[in-house]
Amino acid sequence: MSTHAVDIHAHDDGHGHHHKETFVTKYIFSQDHKMIAKQYLITGTIMGIVGVMMSLMFRIQIAWPEEPNILFEALLGKWAPGGVMDADIYLALVTIHGTIMVFFVLTAGLSGTFSNLLIPYQIGARDMASGFINMLSYWIFFVSCVIMMGSLFLEAGPAAAGWTIYPPLSALPMAQPGSGWGMTLWLISMALFIAQSLLGSLNYIVTVINMRTKGMSMTRLPLTVWAFFVTAIIGVVSFPVLLSAALLLIMDRSFGTSFFLSDIFIQGEVLHYQGGSPVLFEHLFWFLGHPEVYIVILPAMGLVSEIMATNSRKPIFGYRAMVASILAIAFLSTIVWGHHMFVSGMNPFLGSVFTFTTLLIAIPSAVKAFNWITTIWRGNIQMNPAMLFAIGFVSTFITGGLTGIIVGDSALDINVHDTYFVIAHFHLVMGISAIYGMFAGIYHWYPKMFGRMMNKNLGYIHFWITAISAYGVFFPMHFIGMAGLPRRYYTNSAFPLFDDMTDVNIVITVFALIGGAIQLVYLYNFFVSIFYGKKATMNPWRSTTLEWTTPVKHIHGNWPGEIPHVYRWSYDYSKPGHDDDFVPQNVPLKEGEEELQH
Repeated sequence: MSTHAVDIHAHDDGHGHHHKETFVTKYIFSQDHKMIAKQYLITGTIMGIVGVMMSLMFRIQIAWPEEPNILFEALLGKWAPGGVMDADIYLALVTIHGTIMVFFVLTAGLSGTFSNLLIPYQIGARDMASGFINMLSYWIFFVSCVIMMGSLFLEAGPAAAGWTIYPPLSALPMAQPGSGWGMTLWLISMALFIAQSLLGSLNYIVTVINMRTKGMSMTRLPLTVWAFFVTAIIGVVSFPVLLSAALLLIMDRSFGTSFFLSDIFIQGEVLHYQGGSPVLFEHLFWFLGHPEVYIVILPAMGLVSEIMATNSRKPIFGYRAMVASILAIAFLSTIVWGHHMFVSGMNPFLGSVFTFTTLLIAIPSAVKAFNWITTIWRGNIQMNPAMLFAIGFVSTFITGGLTGIIVGDSALDINVHDTYFVIAHFHLVMGISAIYGMFAGIYHWYPKMFGRMMNKNLGYIHFWITAISAYGVFFPMHFIGMAGLPRRYYTNSAFPLFDDMTDVNIVITVFALIGGAIQLVYLYNFFVSIFYGKKATMNPWRSTTLEWTTPVKHIHGNWPGEIPHVYRWSYDYSKPGHDDDFVPQNVPLKEGEEELQH
């Protein structure tokens, strides 16, 4: 264990900077992991607001197609003549909504915030391995966000080929309005996003391997750190593949190559492209795309494990099984990408192989679900907002995961592929679940980030209305999907077959509007509590991990004086022989006391 490098600075580094920090070095180009975490969180929140606004707009369009809407006229301008949404901008909204939520909110907003905040705190390090690379990765992310947002204001509109940007819509600049500059900016933005993701991931990996404090063996790490560590490894393995796909797509678009194009006719005219394959792009995209859903969900799983153990006042059930399941998920996530492509004309035998590996991944996922349920079983449960969101996470993860058994099976998937059933499945299992994990983490670690508490009662209102609305939106989608309603159609009025589903779509949209509106309560709670919230104590949740041994007021280097040493694992809750129902990791073992290792 490389703790030597850390300990050398234990005395001189802990007492703050030797030179005065300016506003710019403290709040803008900060190299402190705590400030960078806040930057990621607030940028992710702003992007989330944009993404949710887009989803509300296209939900209104699906519920009341062809009806003039003042909102559309105000926000979309020429894309909504007379307040009626244009078909092209509908596709653009769906595309940018998906891109923002999957990458900018659930990958950067979730991983970027909590990996930065918790890795140094929980392993007992002064900061990240490289503060400069950490700062750089945030600012590359920021530029990436600006470019993606900038593409919304183009004359011809933003990218509109779906968030999966399949060719030929994405590869031919003349295919649709958004295929020109909109698509180019999307690709540039994503190339930068991938660069920041790789920089961040490498930093997290090096920090966890090299900078743990004395006594912090890998089996004493909290499950949060395990989750961030493995997420970073998946990112390093899979993101470069998406970068290669994006670069090849840029070559096809701008330099006349034919990696993804062949035998294309536009208005009867044969284009010069020969020999490429759009299915090759699907392979490259989904080789990242499927590990990506685990990059999104694993950090949320780590946060939920920590929050459930703390608020049940019990050790996490099956610690080693939890770590093993994180590793199993990481490995299996790289060999299941073909289940997104069952209808692409693949060999049925290959389909059966991908079905097998996909169903295998249910095993470690189920291990985690049962272990969370067993952790809260007969616990002394503290029902604060963080705990409610953690329990909500387990609920949506199970309900969304069950439909995964259907879409993961090649024979069954053919019937529901590209319908609302798939939308319902992945929004529950990775969208809503990851957002619940993020909310749980924010409510739980808010006192550590801002030194104040969020309002508990507003948190309860936020949880219950969000939870009811989320199921109200995505539960009915399963049924309209099984009835055959296709996704990404801006109106279904041309198909008498789907007339019966109009009412269901209105119900879904009403729930979506309620769910969107209640996030204003959360935003109010979040921003007002920074200034007016109740002041936090050092360890408000009576938790065992190292971040709660640091002072409430942030100092450079996290701990004044020496870094605490670790003598026990992260989950000594309600341990017999101790006065309190929690024993922090830096408390030495008593004489004759055994260290628990589940």
